[in-house]
Amino acid sequence: MKKIIFTEKAPAPIGPYNQAVLVGNTLYTSGQIAINPENGALVLDNIEIETKQVMENMKAVLEAADMTFENVFKTTIFISDMNDFAKINGVYGSYFDEKTAPARETVQVACLPKNVNVEISMIAVK
Repeated sequence: MKKIIFTEKAPAPIGPYNQAVLVGNTLYTSGQIAINPENGALVLDNIEIETKQVMENMKAVLEAADMTFENVFKTTIFISDMNDFAKINGVYGSYFDEKTAPARETVQVACLPKNVNVEISMIAVK
């Protein structure tokens, strides 16, 4: 019933979870942070570059499921500092058509894995 989605073009899971799970025609992704999948290094130069890496990781997961950002209908963004919202939103928004952008919530949290500044998860449908 469920199909595990994995790509080497996104960071490998480091625990008991998968990059994404496809159930029927719905894809549920795990949260992505700014890890460069080629070398495992965190990409934390600035919040825009960090967010771009997160989105590129998510793009790779979507592509592994034969989807694009056009298939995304719901996202969740976790950020460590709400003052970074506008910069994160600018990068995030460049991956979507504003007229068909997904529903979303953005939540400030106390701490994220590896002390990153942003983590994003998505739900997409074929």
